[in-house]
Amino acid sequence: MKVFRFSGGRVAAASGVLDGAEIRVEQGRIASIGPLSDASGAVDLAGGWVLPGFIDTQVNGGGGVLFNDVPSVEGIAAIGAAHARFGTTGFLPTLISEDVDGIAAALDATDAAIDAGVPGVLGVHIEGPVLNPARNGIHDATKFRRLDRTLISLLTKPRSGRVLLTVAPERVDLADIRTLAKAGVIVSAGHTEATFEQAEAAFDAGVSGVTHLFNAMPPIYQRAPGIVGATLDDPRPWSGLIVDRVHVAAPVLRMALKLRPFDKLMLVTDAMPSVGSNHKSFNLHGRKIDVADGRCVYTDGTLAGSDLDMATAVSNCVADLGLTPDRVALLASTNPAAFLGLSNERGALAPGLRADWVVIDAELRPVQTQLAERAAELTTV
Repeated sequence: MKVFRFSGGRVAAASGVLDGAEIRVEQGRIASIGPLSDASGAVDLAGGWVLPGFIDTQVNGGGGVLFNDVPSVEGIAAIGAAHARFGTTGFLPTLISEDVDGIAAALDATDAAIDAGVPGVLGVHIEGPVLNPARNGIHDATKFRRLDRTLISLLTKPRSGRVLLTVAPERVDLADIRTLAKAGVIVSAGHTEATFEQAEAAFDAGVSGVTHLFNAMPPIYQRAPGIVGATLDDPRPWSGLIVDRVHVAAPVLRMALKLRPFDKLMLVTDAMPSVGSNHKSFNLHGRKIDVADGRCVYTDGTLAGSDLDMATAVSNCVADLGLTPDRVALLASTNPAAFLGLSNERGALAPGLRADWVVIDAELRPVQTQLAERAAELTTV
């Protein structure tokens, strides 16, 4: 058994915030967590925090690697290592709209990465190609297609991890949503023009998520609330938020916090290869994307994912939304774990769960990430 002691700061345990704590770990899981009774050998947090490891359900790339370009064990490992520097201990490599062969390669690579024990990979997010061309964003609309038997068969094949699929609900038969959900596929709505009624019907059929709420969907109107209105009105779906000070204005985010159940909101990065890399440009489907001032943009001004890491998203939530770090930990860890059906494994600092956590300093910068019993010092960026 390993014993980890922390003093001089706070620990966001599931049972409540502790001023210092002792965490006992056995075989990679938390055996117990409680107040600090013996400070000998304790890590001085110097006003910082210990939070449960972050879980990111939308990671297009990192460390100079784009998942679309490198759908392999090595590519997934490189992306995971880049995001672990910023406290992410669980993630879904995310495929931006591809053809069937590209989707099959991404699914198989994720299985292989999980089977090989690549740290942090929990499954895969297939974002598209069943999307609405009117809301394609940076996705290549020439790759869009209907959800046919071939694609359904591919997506419902038994897999080693979770499979998350983003679709435009108005372009999918409700019976097909039910088939996917029954087979264990997590279906999310995004890049969509769905009306309020279409969104509600999709939620009824088994759509349980909304991909980057407010982005790549129509704004809410007083007589046409659309999918944004449906998401704000309906307590059922989980919804991802990109809190990078680019994608969604802070007052809109604060409204979402007031209107939605807090336990159904979660942070996502929509991260691109620039995260954790010194290279601040990359190519996506033959288009050069430049990264400057925290924005990933194509030449026509279209946003192309983000240059955001989870630690920065957490810090932005504290600074812009008035949340305390332990509350943000619910958005960054606990809620996405629940969305993926993994609450019995991760997402909180509690006995029986994996010993995954991140240490952040008093300025909310990542200092150390631990995945189970593997800890590595991080360089602050």
